[in-house]
Amino acid sequence: MDEQLTALEGRLAELLPIYVHELWGAWLQLLAIAFVSALSAWVVWWILKFGATKLVGKTKTEVDDRLLEAAHWPLWISVFLIGLRMGVARLQLANATEQRIVDALQTVALVFWVVAALRASGVLLRALARRRSEGALVSRHTEPLFENLAKVAIVILGAYLVINAWGADVSGLLAAGGIAGLAVGFAARDTLANLFAGIFIFADGPYKIGDFITLDTGERGMVTEIGIRSTRLLTRDDIEVTIPNAVMGNAKINNESGGPHVKYRIRVRVGVAYGSDVDHVEAVQLQVAADNPKVCEQPEPRVRFRTFGPSSIDYELLCWVEEPVLRGIVTHELVKATHKAFAAEGIEIPFSQHDIHIRESPSRQTRLPESAAD
Repeated sequence: MDEQLTALEGRLAELLPIYVHELWGAWLQLLAIAFVSALSAWVVWWILKFGATKLVGKTKTEVDDRLLEAAHWPLWISVFLIGLRMGVARLQLANATEQRIVDALQTVALVFWVVAALRASGVLLRALARRRSEGALVSRHTEPLFENLAKVAIVILGAYLVINAWGADVSGLLAAGGIAGLAVGFAARDTLANLFAGIFIFADGPYKIGDFITLDTGERGMVTEIGIRSTRLLTRDDIEVTIPNAVMGNAKINNESGGPHVKYRIRVRVGVAYGSDVDHVEAVQLQVAADNPKVCEQPEPRVRFRTFGPSSIDYELLCWVEEPVLRGIVTHELVKATHKAFAAEGIEIPFSQHDIHIRESPSRQTRLPESAAD
């Protein structure tokens, strides 16, 4: 890189008139080089913009346009500062002074590129959040988190490059940062556990907003919010339950809305008396399901003969509803309709009966004579 700059400086010196060097001095040469650098920066930018516009114009997204806008000033400043760096070399300053000026020019360029990287990261993350696929890590809920993390990482990297550009030793700062990180990690281990668990939940996607889930601890409800620290469920009693993500990450979750669709299968168990017409019983139960508008036609309802119970023949009506929230009301309607239909059709629903047989007590033993008892 230094050899290329030296060659460019020599070529530029050949192009400048001799009287500039003799009459105007090194400072005027610096001004002339700065002017040429600014002009070159504009030319490079317009050439790049003209060529890139043709490419980005063929795309339907505006992301590439925003990225091109973010790179405008950093690119211009970089080309200008390269020329200014060559002009500073014409002043023939002391090595230490020239090095400090070069460090300052590099710092200015880094600041512009850091600002551009911050803008570009926001554009990319927002685009990913809008066009995310199912189960993607970046969503409209996690986009602020990742945008903030990206900004912190970019600022830290920029600060490191600036410090390194000035020739400072950053090993001490890195060691101090590591010790501070350990202290913060021990002090906020629960918070960090929830934070990382939230990131893993977003990445794995065991559930999403709107799903009905049941935990192994018994909580059941609709997911209303998935935060970085906790997940919120709304129960059927309209009570909001907040569960830390560290608990959710280690819990066994039954996602009732998961699978190929959100439909939920409900089961209605009923027993009929022995001696009932089993075909008639099945037909009545299927008709009960068909008469309920909340029961899905596909998959079709079905009746299963489960077992011979102690007092009844046990059946189970299996049918589907559009979403898990309908489980309670539809079960209620089907049980009530089944009871009415069986009563109308003369189908007996037996209750538990137990027959008690009392054996006759044995006759009293013959009393022994008192002499024998003695």
